[in-house]
Amino acid sequence: MNIEPRAPPQQFVARLRRTLGGKAGWGGFVVQLLFVIVLAWIGYEVVANVRSNLHSQRIAAGFGFLTNNAGFDVNQSLIPYSGSDSYARVFFVGLLNTLLVAVIGIFFATIIGFLIALGRLSPNWLLSRICGGYVELLRNLPLLFQILFWYLAVLGALPAPRQSISLFGVVFLSNRGLVVPTPIPQPGLEAVAISLLLAVMASLLLRSYAHRQLFQTGRMITIWPYVVGLFVGLPLLATLAFGAPFSFEIPQLKGFNFAGGSRVIPEFVALTLALSTYTGAFIAENVRSGILAVHKGQMEAGSSLGLTRGATLRLIVVPQAMRVILPPLTNQYLNLTKNSSLAVAIGYPDLVSVFAGTALNQTGQAIEIIAITMGVYLLISLVTSALMSFYNWRIGRSMG
Repeated sequence: MNIEPRAPPQQFVARLRRTLGGKAGWGGFVVQLLFVIVLAWIGYEVVANVRSNLHSQRIAAGFGFLTNNAGFDVNQSLIPYSGSDSYARVFFVGLLNTLLVAVIGIFFATIIGFLIALGRLSPNWLLSRICGGYVELLRNLPLLFQILFWYLAVLGALPAPRQSISLFGVVFLSNRGLVVPTPIPQPGLEAVAISLLLAVMASLLLRSYAHRQLFQTGRMITIWPYVVGLFVGLPLLATLAFGAPFSFEIPQLKGFNFAGGSRVIPEFVALTLALSTYTGAFIAENVRSGILAVHKGQMEAGSSLGLTRGATLRLIVVPQAMRVILPPLTNQYLNLTKNSSLAVAIGYPDLVSVFAGTALNQTGQAIEIIAITMGVYLLISLVTSALMSFYNWRIGRSMG
């Protein structure tokens, strides 16, 4: 067994000085120690001042307020809620509304971004210029201005409910929002859901088979007619065999508003449109730069194999570009989620509006509510980053 000799005391002291003080030695260590002491003193003064202010205002610290009755209504709730529910219920209502607009906004922003990027790279001169103008216009206008534009200038200019725009007498669009029939589940819903699941599985198998044939034999198989047939035919057969999956409650105009049906509030529509179009302009530039990072010889190789421009982009160029696109794309997803807090400007009941706004004003528990809100946004960002990092790892592994 080999035993390493102990370092001389002088070397040990020198190593300790480098560890504690770096190149500055003991002088650097003293400076760092003083800096820590100052930070501790500032923290103590802040905590003492907060405790003194809370005591003078007779506000009890802690999270017990979450069980108190909120006493106010919310105009959009994905879970059952009334004014007699607790502040904890208000928190979940606001959180779900935030997640709803973030998920839908990310979905549409991604589609818009990819389409605009491909349009900018199109050999069609007019289409390329239109997409370029879209990017330059939307990226250089403040997001708050775009939210107010959609809410006040577009949706606010719609007619009142009595003069609403009607589609077949079942869908109504007015300045109160979009009112649509409410689906009511029926016994045939389970069979239709199973048929859709089978359609998805069969479509994935067809896609895998088509890709395998393409790379093994060079023969491209068109599968979209079969996919459409699966998604239309299987649910139709299940409906004929087990009955309709839904019945619908039709909205009716009563007085100055509609009764029955489901209403999509204009605040939600305006916020979703603004976030999607604004973030989509940034995503378009990320996608365009990622595609341009792939050597142009890849497009020429696809053309030499007889592939169309669209097939070359989908099968060869975009998969390689995704490793460049994903890091900035993740950043745009995080920005969209955080920018949804601007909903307070138009009264959309997101987490900031109903919890960090109304609930804070009523309870005065500023520290607890702000801490919870900050923690929620931090958790959403970390989860989003983790999911995108995992997807990026999967892509890198498949291409490695």
